[in-house]
Amino acid sequence: MKEKLKIDIVSDVVCPWCTIGYKRLEKAIAELGVEDQVAIEWHPFELNPDMPAEGQNVDEHITEKYGSTKEQQIASKQNMTDVGAALGFKFDYFDDMRMVNTFDAHVLLDYAKDFKKQTELKMRLTTAFFSERKDVSKRDVLKQALLDVGLNAVEGLARLDNDEARYNVKSEEGYWKNLGINSVPTIVFDRKSAVTGAQPVETFKQVLSELISK
Repeated sequence: MKEKLKIDIVSDVVCPWCTIGYKRLEKAIAELGVEDQVAIEWHPFELNPDMPAEGQNVDEHITEKYGSTKEQQIASKQNMTDVGAALGFKFDYFDDMRMVNTFDAHVLLDYAKDFKKQTELKMRLTTAFFSERKDVSKRDVLKQALLDVGLNAVEGLARLDNDEARYNVKSEEGYWKNLGINSVPTIVFDRKSAVTGAQPVETFKQVLSELISK
């Protein structure tokens, strides 16, 4: 039995390009018909680890962090909305949209790993944030996401108050940062090669074909 190709994805649930990158990777995997030859694992990266509980208006946040003008932001959001739509994902940007803290979401993604539900939960949280105007730092939203993918909500939410579980996620974030990963998505193949950013479907197909044929 041939070993599956291990794909590690370092990303955040509120990162639009992470969503686009994954949807393109998913499309490449489907077009090559290699779903049963790859194993995906998600790893935590917080775009804004110091984000307070109340969050921050997205426009204000982007201006502060990247210095983008209002026009640039409008164009960027439109571009992401179009790219997402082409991949079957809905980006619904709105005026009061807030960037939120995602640490708890990452703790739950770590929990989901044991049940092989990581990808499902990741996409559920991303969809809640970008398509359904939900605050993925709120416990009721996190609880619903767990239920939606068939996970035990009581057990999952208990992880959020577990010091060891929180420490493990912090350690894992540190591990990837120490490897030099400072932008997401970063997609690592068999811990040997990596691509950063939302690469085109063709690029992913090329990488996958080469690695799987080895």
